[in-house]
Amino acid sequence: MRDVFILDAVRTPRGRGKADKGALSGIHPQELVAQTLNHLADKHTLDKQSIDDVVLGCVSQVKEQGSCITRNAILAADWPDTITGCTVNRFCGSGLQAVNYAAMGIGSGFQDATIGGGVESMSRVPMGADGGMVDGLNLKLRKKIAMVPQGISADLIATLEGFSRDDVDTFAAESQAKAAIALKEDRFKTSLVPVMGDDGTLCLDKDEHPRPGTSKEDLSELKPSFLGMGKMPIGANGETFDQMALAKYPDAQKINHVHTAGNSSGIVDGAAAVLLGSSDYADKHGIKPRAKIRSMATIGAEPIIMLTAPAAASQRALDKASMNISDIDLWEINEAFAAIPLQTIRKLNINPAKVNVNGGAIALGHPLGATGAILLGTALDELERTNKNTALITLCIGGGMGIATVIERV
Repeated sequence: MRDVFILDAVRTPRGRGKADKGALSGIHPQELVAQTLNHLADKHTLDKQSIDDVVLGCVSQVKEQGSCITRNAILAADWPDTITGCTVNRFCGSGLQAVNYAAMGIGSGFQDATIGGGVESMSRVPMGADGGMVDGLNLKLRKKIAMVPQGISADLIATLEGFSRDDVDTFAAESQAKAAIALKEDRFKTSLVPVMGDDGTLCLDKDEHPRPGTSKEDLSELKPSFLGMGKMPIGANGETFDQMALAKYPDAQKINHVHTAGNSSGIVDGAAAVLLGSSDYADKHGIKPRAKIRSMATIGAEPIIMLTAPAAASQRALDKASMNISDIDLWEINEAFAAIPLQTIRKLNINPAKVNVNGGAIALGHPLGATGAILLGTALDELERTNKNTALITLCIGGGMGIATVIERV
Protein backbone atom coordinates (compact mmCIF):
# COMPACT_ATOMS: atom_id res chain seq x y z
CA MET A 1 0.00 0.00 0.00
CA ARG A 2 1.29 3.46 -0.94
CA ASP A 3 1.56 6.29 1.53
CA VAL A 4 -1.37 8.71 1.37
CA PHE A 5 -0.47 12.34 1.97
CA ILE A 6 -2.70 15.15 3.15
CA LEU A 7 -1.73 18.02 0.89
CA ASP A 8 -4.13 20.55 2.32
CA ALA A 9 -7.46 21.01 4.11
CA VAL A 10 -9.90 23.91 3.97
CA ARG A 11 -13.33 24.59 5.43
CA THR A 12 -16.02 27.19 5.59
CA PRO A 13 -16.93 28.87 8.85
CA ARG A 14 -19.77 27.16 10.70
CA GLY A 15 -22.93 29.27 10.49
CA ARG A 16 -25.90 28.94 12.82
CA GLY A 17 -28.21 26.30 11.41
CA LYS A 18 -31.38 28.33 11.59
CA ALA A 19 -33.38 29.30 8.53
CA ASP A 20 -33.15 33.05 7.82
CA LYS A 21 -31.11 33.57 11.01
CA GLY A 22 -27.80 31.86 10.28
CA ALA A 23 -25.36 33.72 8.03
CA LEU A 24 -25.03 30.73 5.68
CA SER A 25 -28.72 29.82 5.55
CA GLY A 26 -29.14 31.72 2.30
CA ILE A 27 -26.35 29.81 0.57
CA HIS A 28 -27.27 26.61 -1.28
CA PRO A 29 -25.22 23.69 0.10
CA GLN A 30 -23.90 22.96 -3.39
CA GLU A 31 -22.48 26.46 -3.43
CA LEU A 32 -20.87 25.98 0.00
CA VAL A 33 -18.98 23.04 -1.45
CA ALA A 34 -18.25 24.82 -4.72
CA GLN A 35 -16.64 27.75 -2.94
CA THR A 36 -14.62 25.38 -0.77
CA LEU A 37 -13.36 23.45 -3.80
CA ASN A 38 -12.42 26.64 -5.61
CA HIS A 39 -10.54 28.05 -2.62
CA LEU A 40 -8.56 24.81 -2.49
CA ALA A 41 -7.85 24.98 -6.21
CA ASP A 42 -6.89 28.67 -6.19
CA LYS A 43 -4.61 28.23 -3.20
CA HIS A 44 -2.45 25.74 -5.09
CA THR A 45 -3.13 26.77 -8.69
CA LEU A 46 -4.47 23.24 -8.86
CA ASP A 47 -4.65 21.36 -12.14
CA LYS A 48 -8.28 20.37 -11.70
CA GLN A 49 -8.03 17.76 -14.46
CA SER A 50 -5.54 15.89 -12.28
CA ILE A 51 -8.15 15.10 -9.60
CA ASP A 52 -9.35 11.53 -9.98
CA ASP A 53 -12.45 11.81 -7.80
CA VAL A 54 -14.24 13.87 -5.16
CA VAL A 55 -15.94 12.09 -2.24
CA LEU A 56 -18.14 14.02 0.19
CA GLY A 57 -20.09 13.08 3.27
CA CYS A 58 -23.65 14.29 3.65
CA VAL A 59 -26.23 12.84 6.04
CA SER A 60 -29.60 14.25 4.92
CA GLN A 61 -29.44 13.55 1.19
CA VAL A 62 -32.80 15.03 0.22
CA LYS A 63 -34.07 18.31 -1.24
CA GLU A 64 -31.13 20.71 -1.78
CA GLN A 65 -28.73 17.98 -0.64
CA GLY A 66 -30.19 15.26 -2.87
CA SER A 67 -29.35 14.10 -6.39
CA CYS A 68 -25.66 13.48 -5.57
CA ILE A 69 -24.71 16.83 -4.11
CA THR A 70 -21.03 16.14 -4.77
CA ARG A 71 -21.39 15.93 -8.55
CA ASN A 72 -23.67 18.95 -8.62
CA ALA A 73 -21.24 20.93 -6.47
CA ILE A 74 -18.42 20.14 -8.90
CA LEU A 75 -20.57 21.50 -11.73
CA ALA A 76 -21.55 24.52 -9.64
CA ALA A 77 -17.84 25.22 -9.11
CA ASP A 78 -17.29 25.24 -12.91
CA TRP A 79 -14.81 22.41 -12.64
CA PRO A 80 -14.21 20.26 -15.74
CA ASP A 81 -17.03 17.90 -16.69
CA THR A 82 -14.56 15.02 -16.44
CA ILE A 83 -14.29 15.29 -12.65
CA THR A 84 -16.48 12.73 -10.92
CA GLY A 85 -18.07 12.86 -7.49
CA CYS A 86 -19.94 10.62 -5.09
CA THR A 87 -21.71 11.17 -1.78
CA VAL A 88 -21.54 8.90 1.26
CA ASN A 89 -23.60 8.64 4.44
CA ARG A 90 -22.13 7.18 7.59
CA PHE A 91 -24.24 9.49 9.75
CA CYS A 92 -22.02 11.76 11.88
CA GLY A 93 -18.88 10.00 10.63
CA SER A 94 -19.63 10.82 6.99
CA GLY A 95 -17.04 13.57 6.51
CA LEU A 96 -14.19 11.49 7.92
CA GLN A 97 -15.39 8.41 6.04
CA ALA A 98 -15.35 10.41 2.80
CA VAL A 99 -11.73 11.39 3.45
CA ASN A 100 -10.89 7.77 4.24
CA TYR A 101 -12.57 6.48 1.08
CA ALA A 102 -10.74 9.09 -0.97
CA ALA A 103 -7.49 8.01 0.68
CA MET A 104 -8.13 4.36 -0.16
CA GLY A 105 -8.03 5.11 -3.88
CA ILE A 106 -4.56 6.56 -3.52
CA GLY A 107 -3.28 3.95 -1.09
CA SER A 108 -4.39 1.16 -3.40
CA GLY A 109 -2.53 2.70 -6.33
CA PHE A 110 -5.63 3.10 -8.46
CA GLN A 111 -5.75 6.89 -8.06
CA ASP A 112 -3.16 9.64 -7.66
CA ALA A 113 -5.11 12.62 -6.30
CA THR A 114 -8.52 12.82 -4.68
CA ILE A 115 -10.56 15.17 -2.54
CA GLY A 116 -12.51 14.04 0.50
CA GLY A 117 -14.76 16.20 2.62
CA GLY A 118 -18.34 16.89 3.50
CA VAL A 119 -21.23 19.30 3.70
CA GLU A 120 -24.41 19.84 5.71
CA SER A 121 -26.79 22.77 5.55
CA MET A 122 -28.86 22.10 8.63
CA SER A 123 -30.76 25.35 8.22
CA ARG A 124 -32.05 24.32 4.79
CA VAL A 125 -32.24 20.54 5.24
CA PRO A 126 -32.98 19.92 8.93
CA MET A 127 -31.80 16.83 10.76
CA GLY A 128 -34.22 13.98 10.07
CA ALA A 129 -35.45 15.54 6.82
CA ASP A 130 -34.98 12.21 5.05
CA GLY A 131 -37.76 10.78 7.24
CA GLY A 132 -36.00 7.47 7.80
CA MET A 133 -35.16 7.78 11.50
CA VAL A 134 -32.33 5.49 12.61
CA ASP A 135 -34.00 2.21 11.61
CA GLY A 136 -35.26 3.29 8.19
CA LEU A 137 -38.88 2.72 9.28
CA ASN A 138 -38.38 -1.05 9.11
CA LEU A 139 -40.97 -2.39 11.57
CA LYS A 140 -39.52 -5.90 11.41
CA LEU A 141 -36.11 -4.56 12.45
CA ARG A 142 -37.77 -2.41 15.11
CA LYS A 143 -39.23 -5.53 16.73
CA LYS A 144 -35.73 -7.03 16.93
CA ILE A 145 -33.88 -3.92 18.09
CA ALA A 146 -35.87 -1.08 19.63
CA MET A 147 -33.39 1.71 18.89
CA VAL A 148 -33.93 5.00 20.68
CA PRO A 149 -33.03 8.59 19.73
CA GLN A 150 -29.39 9.54 20.18
CA GLY A 151 -30.17 11.95 23.00
CA ILE A 152 -31.66 9.09 25.02
CA SER A 153 -28.57 7.01 24.27
CA ALA A 154 -26.30 9.85 25.41
CA ASP A 155 -28.23 10.20 28.66
CA LEU A 156 -28.07 6.41 29.12
CA ILE A 157 -24.27 6.53 28.74
CA ALA A 158 -24.04 9.36 31.25
CA THR A 159 -26.19 7.36 33.68
CA LEU A 160 -24.14 4.17 33.37
CA GLU A 161 -20.86 6.06 33.62
CA GLY A 162 -22.05 8.12 36.58
CA PHE A 163 -21.58 11.46 34.80
CA SER A 164 -23.63 14.09 36.62
CA ARG A 165 -25.24 17.20 35.22
CA ASP A 166 -22.36 19.14 36.76
CA ASP A 167 -19.83 16.91 34.94
CA VAL A 168 -21.32 17.46 31.49
CA ASP A 169 -21.92 21.18 32.08
CA THR A 170 -18.33 21.58 33.25
CA PHE A 171 -17.08 19.89 30.08
CA ALA A 172 -19.34 22.11 27.94
CA ALA A 173 -18.16 25.30 29.62
CA GLU A 174 -14.56 24.23 29.01
CA SER A 175 -15.35 23.63 25.33
CA GLN A 176 -16.68 27.19 25.06
CA ALA A 177 -13.66 28.60 26.89
CA LYS A 178 -11.17 26.75 24.70
CA ALA A 179 -12.99 27.80 21.53
CA ALA A 180 -12.98 31.42 22.71
CA ILE A 181 -9.20 31.32 23.10
CA ALA A 182 -8.79 29.66 19.69
CA LEU A 183 -10.92 32.34 18.03
CA LYS A 184 -9.14 35.17 19.82
CA GLU A 185 -5.76 33.80 18.76
CA ASP A 186 -7.00 33.11 15.20
CA ARG A 187 -5.96 29.45 15.41
CA PHE A 188 -8.30 28.37 12.60
CA LYS A 189 -6.92 30.80 10.01
CA THR A 190 -4.93 28.22 8.03
CA SER A 191 -7.98 26.20 7.03
CA LEU A 192 -10.76 28.75 7.25
CA VAL A 193 -12.05 30.29 4.00
CA PRO A 194 -14.75 32.99 3.76
CA VAL A 195 -18.14 32.34 2.18
CA MET A 196 -19.45 34.91 -0.29
CA GLY A 197 -22.99 35.62 -1.39
CA ASP A 198 -24.19 35.44 -4.98
CA ASP A 199 -23.72 39.21 -5.21
CA GLY A 200 -20.07 38.95 -4.19
CA THR A 201 -20.50 40.34 -0.70
CA LEU A 202 -19.10 38.60 2.36
CA CYS A 203 -21.56 36.29 4.15
CA LEU A 204 -19.35 34.84 6.87
CA ASP A 205 -15.65 34.61 7.66
CA LYS A 206 -15.67 33.25 11.22
CA ASP A 207 -17.49 30.58 13.18
CA GLU A 208 -20.89 31.88 14.22
CA HIS A 209 -22.02 29.39 16.88
CA PRO A 210 -19.62 29.89 19.85
CA ARG A 211 -20.85 31.77 22.90
CA PRO A 212 -17.72 33.16 24.60
CA GLY A 213 -18.08 33.70 28.30
CA THR A 214 -20.56 30.86 28.80
CA SER A 215 -20.18 29.58 32.35
CA LYS A 216 -21.14 26.36 34.05
CA GLU A 217 -23.68 28.38 36.03
CA ASP A 218 -25.24 29.65 32.79
CA LEU A 219 -25.50 26.10 31.49
CA SER A 220 -27.04 24.81 34.70
CA GLU A 221 -30.13 26.95 34.02
CA LEU A 222 -31.01 25.02 30.84
CA LYS A 223 -33.64 22.30 30.90
CA PRO A 224 -32.82 18.71 29.90
CA SER A 225 -33.49 18.26 26.20
CA PHE A 226 -34.59 14.62 26.28
CA LEU A 227 -36.56 14.27 29.50
CA GLY A 228 -39.92 14.66 27.77
CA MET A 229 -38.85 12.52 24.84
CA GLY A 230 -37.87 9.75 27.23
CA LYS A 231 -41.45 9.65 28.52
CA MET A 232 -43.04 9.28 25.09
CA PRO A 233 -45.09 6.03 24.73
CA ILE A 234 -43.64 4.85 21.45
CA GLY A 235 -43.26 1.06 21.74
CA ALA A 236 -45.58 -1.63 20.45
CA ASN A 237 -47.04 -2.07 23.94
CA GLY A 238 -46.87 1.56 24.96
CA GLU A 239 -43.30 1.46 26.27
CA THR A 240 -41.54 4.80 26.50
CA PHE A 241 -38.11 5.45 25.00
CA ASP A 242 -36.63 5.35 28.50
CA GLN A 243 -38.26 2.00 29.19
CA MET A 244 -37.01 0.61 25.88
CA ALA A 245 -33.44 1.63 26.76
CA LEU A 246 -33.71 0.30 30.32
CA ALA A 247 -35.01 -3.04 29.06
CA LYS A 248 -31.58 -3.53 27.48
CA TYR A 249 -29.66 -1.89 30.34
CA PRO A 250 -31.60 -2.66 33.55
CA ASP A 251 -28.58 -1.84 35.73
CA ALA A 252 -29.21 1.83 35.00
CA GLN A 253 -32.54 1.55 36.86
CA LYS A 254 -33.54 5.09 35.87
CA ILE A 255 -32.08 7.29 33.15
CA ASN A 256 -30.63 10.53 34.42
CA HIS A 257 -31.36 13.10 31.71
CA VAL A 258 -28.38 15.43 31.86
CA HIS A 259 -27.93 16.63 28.28
CA THR A 260 -29.24 20.02 27.22
CA ALA A 261 -28.86 22.35 24.25
CA GLY A 262 -25.83 23.77 26.05
CA ASN A 263 -23.84 20.56 26.52
CA SER A 264 -24.74 18.94 23.19
CA SER A 265 -23.43 19.73 19.70
CA GLY A 266 -24.63 22.88 17.97
CA ILE A 267 -26.79 22.79 14.83
CA VAL A 268 -24.84 24.57 12.08
CA ASP A 269 -24.14 24.82 8.35
CA GLY A 270 -20.71 24.14 6.85
CA ALA A 271 -18.50 22.39 4.30
CA ALA A 272 -14.92 21.10 4.14
CA ALA A 273 -12.50 19.69 1.58
CA VAL A 274 -9.26 17.75 2.07
CA LEU A 275 -6.80 17.36 -0.81
CA LEU A 276 -5.05 13.98 -0.83
CA GLY A 277 -2.29 12.73 -3.07
CA SER A 278 0.52 10.27 -3.61
CA SER A 279 4.16 11.22 -3.18
CA ASP A 280 4.64 11.26 -6.94
CA TYR A 281 1.62 13.52 -7.41
CA ALA A 282 2.86 15.97 -4.80
CA ASP A 283 6.31 16.11 -6.39
CA LYS A 284 4.94 16.50 -9.91
CA HIS A 285 2.61 19.34 -8.97
CA GLY A 286 4.93 21.12 -6.54
CA ILE A 287 2.71 20.70 -3.46
CA LYS A 288 4.44 20.09 -0.16
CA PRO A 289 2.61 17.39 1.86
CA ARG A 290 1.50 18.47 5.32
CA ALA A 291 0.84 15.02 6.82
CA LYS A 292 0.14 11.43 5.98
CA ILE A 293 -2.63 9.08 7.01
CA ARG A 294 -1.19 6.39 9.28
CA SER A 295 -4.33 4.29 9.72
CA MET A 296 -8.10 4.31 9.73
CA ALA A 297 -10.77 2.12 11.28
CA THR A 298 -14.47 1.67 11.88
CA ILE A 299 -16.21 -0.59 14.36
CA GLY A 300 -19.75 -1.31 15.46
CA ALA A 301 -21.29 -1.18 18.93
CA GLU A 302 -24.56 -2.24 20.52
CA PRO A 303 -27.17 -0.10 18.69
CA ILE A 304 -29.36 0.98 21.60
CA ILE A 305 -26.56 2.58 23.61
CA MET A 306 -25.29 3.50 20.15
CA LEU A 307 -22.57 6.09 20.88
CA THR A 308 -19.83 4.19 22.73
CA ALA A 309 -17.77 3.07 19.71
CA PRO A 310 -15.19 5.91 19.45
CA ALA A 311 -13.00 4.21 22.06
CA ALA A 312 -13.02 0.87 20.24
CA ALA A 313 -12.56 2.49 16.82
CA SER A 314 -9.64 4.51 18.15
CA GLN A 315 -8.00 1.43 19.62
CA ARG A 316 -8.43 -0.45 16.36
CA ALA A 317 -6.86 2.41 14.38
CA LEU A 318 -3.96 2.57 16.84
CA ASP A 319 -3.43 -1.19 16.57
CA LYS A 320 -3.34 -0.96 12.78
CA ALA A 321 -0.66 1.72 13.04
CA SER A 322 1.27 -0.22 15.74
CA MET A 323 0.81 2.74 18.05
CA ASN A 324 -0.23 3.25 21.66
CA ILE A 325 -2.47 5.81 23.36
CA SER A 326 0.65 7.65 24.56
CA ASP A 327 1.89 8.02 20.97
CA ILE A 328 -0.92 10.45 20.12
CA ASP A 329 -0.17 14.14 20.71
CA LEU A 330 -3.66 15.51 20.02
CA TRP A 331 -7.14 13.99 20.05
CA GLU A 332 -10.24 15.30 18.29
CA ILE A 333 -13.22 13.47 19.81
CA ASN A 334 -16.45 14.82 18.38
CA GLU A 335 -18.60 16.47 21.02
CA ALA A 336 -21.95 15.15 19.81
CA PHE A 337 -22.93 15.11 23.48
CA ALA A 338 -20.63 15.86 26.41
CA ALA A 339 -20.84 12.29 27.71
CA ILE A 340 -19.22 10.89 24.53
CA PRO A 341 -15.73 12.44 24.85
CA LEU A 342 -15.91 11.99 28.63
CA GLN A 343 -16.63 8.25 28.19
CA THR A 344 -13.90 7.90 25.53
CA ILE A 345 -11.34 9.69 27.69
CA ARG A 346 -12.16 7.40 30.61
CA LYS A 347 -12.25 4.20 28.56
CA LEU A 348 -8.85 4.79 26.94
CA ASN A 349 -7.26 6.66 29.86
CA ILE A 350 -6.44 9.67 27.65
CA ASN A 351 -4.86 12.77 29.11
CA PRO A 352 -7.74 15.32 28.93
CA ALA A 353 -5.24 18.09 28.20
CA LYS A 354 -4.70 16.52 24.76
CA VAL A 355 -8.39 16.42 23.83
CA ASN A 356 -10.23 19.05 21.76
CA VAL A 357 -7.75 21.72 22.72
CA ASN A 358 -9.52 24.36 20.62
CA GLY A 359 -13.00 23.43 21.73
CA GLY A 360 -15.37 21.12 19.94
CA ALA A 361 -18.84 20.77 18.51
CA ILE A 362 -20.53 21.94 21.72
CA ALA A 363 -19.04 25.37 21.15
CA LEU A 364 -18.36 25.36 17.41
CA GLY A 365 -21.20 23.24 16.05
CA HIS A 366 -21.59 19.93 14.23
CA PRO A 367 -22.53 20.18 10.53
CA LEU A 368 -23.20 16.44 10.35
CA GLY A 369 -21.73 15.40 7.01
CA ALA A 370 -18.80 17.83 7.18
CA THR A 371 -17.63 17.51 10.78
CA GLY A 372 -15.17 14.64 10.38
CA ALA A 373 -13.28 16.42 7.61
CA ILE A 374 -13.34 19.67 9.59
CA LEU A 375 -11.88 17.94 12.65
CA LEU A 376 -9.08 16.44 10.57
CA GLY A 377 -8.11 19.87 9.28
CA THR A 378 -8.37 21.38 12.77
CA ALA A 379 -6.09 18.68 14.16
CA LEU A 380 -3.54 19.20 11.40
CA ASP A 381 -3.49 22.97 11.90
CA GLU A 382 -2.96 22.53 15.63
CA LEU A 383 -0.16 19.99 15.12
CA GLU A 384 1.66 22.54 12.99
CA ARG A 385 0.93 25.45 15.34
CA THR A 386 2.33 23.60 18.35
CA ASN A 387 5.04 21.65 16.48
CA LYS A 388 3.58 18.28 17.42
CA ASN A 389 3.44 15.18 15.29
CA THR A 390 0.43 12.88 15.66
CA ALA A 391 -3.32 13.21 16.01
CA LEU A 392 -6.29 10.90 16.19
CA ILE A 393 -9.73 11.99 15.00
CA THR A 394 -12.78 10.00 16.10
CA LEU A 395 -16.56 10.35 16.02
CA CYS A 396 -19.52 8.45 17.41
CA ILE A 397 -22.09 7.41 14.80
CA GLY A 398 -25.81 6.67 14.81
CA GLY A 399 -26.92 3.07 14.76
CA GLY A 400 -24.00 2.02 16.93
CA MET A 401 -20.77 2.73 15.03
CA GLY A 402 -17.50 4.57 15.48
CA ILE A 403 -14.78 5.83 13.15
CA ALA A 404 -11.18 6.89 13.74
CA THR A 405 -8.25 8.12 11.65
CA VAL A 406 -4.63 8.61 12.71
CA ILE A 407 -2.56 11.28 10.97
CA GLU A 408 1.13 12.17 11.27
CA ARG A 409 2.98 15.27 10.12
CA VAL A 410 5.70 14.90 7.51
